[in-house]
Amino acid sequence: MSNKSAVILVSGGMDSATAVYEAIEQGYEPYFLHTSYGQRTEDKEYECAKALAEEVDAADFLHIETGHLSQIGASSLTDEEMDVADADLESDEIPTSYVPFRNANLLSMATSYAEATDSEALFIGAHSEDFSGYPDCRPAFFDAFQNVIDVGTKPETEIELKAPFVEWSKTEIAERGLELGVPYGMTWSCYRDEEPACGTCDACAFRLEAFRNAESRDPIAYAERPEFS
Repeated sequence: MSNKSAVILVSGGMDSATAVYEAIEQGYEPYFLHTSYGQRTEDKEYECAKALAEEVDAADFLHIETGHLSQIGASSLTDEEMDVADADLESDEIPTSYVPFRNANLLSMATSYAEATDSEALFIGAHSEDFSGYPDCRPAFFDAFQNVIDVGTKPETEIELKAPFVEWSKTEIAERGLELGVPYGMTWSCYRDEEPACGTCDACAFRLEAFRNAESRDPIAYAERPEFS
């Protein structure tokens, strides 16, 4: 068993699942943090995160339910009156699926958990195609949050915020995950539906494109599998 540990934000999706296997590859014992915050597919995401925790024999699985992000709203992930848009991979606009300042909320909880468990690291699976649309996925945000961790924890606490894929494409994540043996059939990315995945939202589009580029077939079920370019 490893003598060092890491808290990993595990959404149930492919990026965070790959981050789990990357953390294990780096020698960390994984502590899972999964949050249900009123997102449309929260039950399926929880199911996938829990299954992955059992698959890798995680040291702990902390599931936190929060209501404040859905009460705040302003995101198609949490507001039933807003439609989840169809994929537009060329758009430079911040998508309606953006949950205002979500990662700061999640990282704050994860930092508390990491400090309480004496974990040396905190992993998040954000990547370059995220930060093109989501401001709280940018490298500058993670650099700033590392400073928040350093200033806001006990003097003897040392937690390194790791976003190993922040400069990677979704395709590169898929390729790395396939190399590490990530069980992608246990993951869920769709913003709209709990089963089958819609195949046409942004999350499905990026995922399907990544698997196609990696010359592999995505193992989860889709209502349709469009060819995204």
